[in-house]
Amino acid sequence: MSNLQLTAYSDGTFNTKVAGGSYEVMLNPDKLQWNRKVQYNEETSIDSSAPSSKYNKTPSEKLSFDLVIDCTGVVNPKRLDLPSEIDQLCKVIYDYNGNIHRPNFVIVSWGGGLTFKAVLVSFSLSYTFFKPDGTPLRAKASLEFASYVDPATLAKLDDKKSPDMTHLVEVVEGDTLPQISNQIYRSPNYFVQIAQFNQLNKFRRLKPGSRLVVPPLQRERVVNA
Repeated sequence: MSNLQLTAYSDGTFNTKVAGGSYEVMLNPDKLQWNRKVQYNEETSIDSSAPSSKYNKTPSEKLSFDLVIDCTGVVNPKRLDLPSEIDQLCKVIYDYNGNIHRPNFVIVSWGGGLTFKAVLVSFSLSYTFFKPDGTPLRAKASLEFASYVDPATLAKLDDKKSPDMTHLVEVVEGDTLPQISNQIYRSPNYFVQIAQFNQLNKFRRLKPGSRLVVPPLQRERVVNA
């Protein structure tokens, strides 16, 4: 079974990895919590005392989980230095990166079922096991990440002048571009337009958890299946 990976990137489009910026967890978390919210403003009509909910925005999705870092030698006899483990974890997800003047962007990935593009919003550390002299041997890191979409993509999504809506689609297992084209455009024949817009060279198998921007329909690009 593969272990959860944290990979650091220096750009919000997640194209440039940070040198030495990866961390493989020692023990996979026993629970992942993925939170989604929709915010509404309550408005009251002069004809009614009951408030109505008007859509405001959809905030960033949040992913949270706990990691156990065990340097007793029981889990991995080669990973015995707890301070070094914590330093590497902090380098990937928390420390200030002087090249980009902020902490890194991070992809949280686990096998083929999870790819979460994010930034860290919360990090707490608890030491839970010690040597007789007080040297810590085990720690628990509680992490929370917020999903991240780069400003250029957000601008496309917020383009109010487009005759058709722009959609942000999260790929799930089994999705294909013709299926997504049919879902958004009511026709499977516009899949090439979606591939070109997202700069996909290979799109026969889409990666679950990845996100695609489906632009407003341009019918001149139709490809007959």
